[in-house]
Amino acid sequence: MAQMSALGIPQIAIVHGISVAGGAYVPAMADENIIVREQGRIFLAGPPLVKAATGEEVDEETLGGGQMHSSESGVTDHLARDDEHAIAIARGIVSDLGKAGGREVPPPAVPEDPLYPASELHGIVGTDLRQAFDMRDVIARIVDGSRFREFKKEYGTTIVTGFAHLHGYPVGIIANNGILFSQSALKATHFIELCSQRQIPLLFLVNVTGYMVGSKAEKGGIAKDGAKMVRAVATADVPKLTVIVGGSYGAGNYGMCGRAYSPRFLWMWPNAKVSVMGPGQLSQVMATVSKDPTKHSTLKDEIEEQSTALYASARLWDDGIIKPTDTRDTLGLALALAARERGGRGAPSHSGTTWDRDGKGFGVFRM
Repeated sequence: MAQMSALGIPQIAIVHGISVAGGAYVPAMADENIIVREQGRIFLAGPPLVKAATGEEVDEETLGGGQMHSSESGVTDHLARDDEHAIAIARGIVSDLGKAGGREVPPPAVPEDPLYPASELHGIVGTDLRQAFDMRDVIARIVDGSRFREFKKEYGTTIVTGFAHLHGYPVGIIANNGILFSQSALKATHFIELCSQRQIPLLFLVNVTGYMVGSKAEKGGIAKDGAKMVRAVATADVPKLTVIVGGSYGAGNYGMCGRAYSPRFLWMWPNAKVSVMGPGQLSQVMATVSKDPTKHSTLKDEIEEQSTALYASARLWDDGIIKPTDTRDTLGLALALAARERGGRGAPSHSGTTWDRDGKGFGVFRM
């Protein structure tokens, strides 16, 4: 399975029943997998062996059921209601496999308008970046038919990942729904690997304050998990497009493909802001390290001004400010340009290779 994945051969697993011991590695090594709720089981040892080996008494569902693996361990990617639903999900996965090694210049699917009007974006995302909103509402107003096949929905819920079409072109979407925790970073890393494997362009919809901090997060390995996501973003050999729809702060700017990570295009909405640290947080930090209180409010106002979309665009930190209602068409044009480049001579990536798959990689490491 590892050799086939390295060769770019897609592998999908559906867990209808028990997958135990060595058999547990079949879904665990698949590119994407599905488990049936309250029916599928994945564990290295069943309850009798666990009791014999460790003395722990545990039932099958708690030990390796679908709900646990989909929301806590992250071993599974999709939680199905029943066998029929699981097969339907598998068909959806097949439709999003892409064509590794190249793509037609014309869009491979017939473009469809979203079910919801783009004008509603103004009512979803406001000027107060502290006001939370669901990025799925944004996605539903820019993708074809408002169809979005979500990946690992129950796991790492502060980041949204999934497949869609935009003006007929397939795209993998990574969008923020809160701060980045370890689970969120691992989920995004796995998804980026899938898109690279299938040669599907990536779209980052950014509204992030950064990665989680604090002793609990550090003990949980946020630095190494965040590094996996950052490395995946930096080395993904597919076109990357970034739209900052809210805030883009700190290391979250790196993980969500900020300018330093060479997205093919990067745009900002008029309300968007970008900076190493939020003005309020920076002011508090300076209050701790500086004894001159007169500088604190001045610094806060200065950072507030320098984090605006207008300030960033004036210094070519992005490719321009776009109206939210123009997002879909702007992205469609960018995907068409990327497809034209890939369909011709093949654009070089950072590693010097082309979009055409010349060699053998590591395949997909499940995160």
